[in-house]
Order: sequence, then structure tokens, then C-alpha cells
Amino acid sequence: MEAIDIGIYLAYLFFGVGLVAAIVLPLISAIKAPAGLVKSLMGVGGLVVLFVLAYALSGSEVTTKAAALGITESSSKLIGAGLTLFYIVFVLAAIGIVVSEINKALK
Repeated sequence: MEAIDIGIYLAYLFFGVGLVAAIVLPLISAIKAPAGLVKSLMGVGGLVVLFVLAYALSGSEVTTKAAALGITESSSKLIGAGLTLFYIVFVLAAIGIVVSEINKALK
């Protein structure tokens, strides 16, 4: 085995450990404090609502170049929804940062 192979296997192992920890540890804390779970579910629900809005706003046009790459109308609509969701969340985050800084400066 070469050193590169060992490094790749170690990276897979660490990725797996991190993935399991990212799934199991929040579940353990949610079981201990269910009130925090409600707040998390509200955040996820908000993202779902924003995604539905972004999906409704996105178009399904496919250019000839995109069609040659195998992109269909449905995948084009999903890609557009993802980009629109990114723009919405980015603008909301920027507004939140500005409002937070103004609020902090006025206190």
C-alpha cells in the first residue's frame, strides 16, 4: 500500500466518523431537550417554504448547449430553484447582518 492509499482510507474513515457524529449527536441532544427540536424544525420548515417559493419562481428553459450536456427541463428547474434559494438566503443573511450591526451600534 502506498502512502496515498492510506491517506485516502483515513480520509474516508474520518468522513464516516464525522457523518455519524453529525447525525447522532444532534439526535441525542434533541432527546434530552425536545424544546430545542421545535426550533430546529421551524428552521427546516422555513427553508422548505423558501425552496417551494424558489421552485415556483424558477424557469425550466433549456438551451441547446445544456441539452447537449443531458440537462432536462425538470433538472433545469431544480438547478434554477437551487440558485434562487441561494440568492434569497444570501440576501436575507446580508440584511440580518446589517440590521444586527445597526442594532448593536445604537445600544
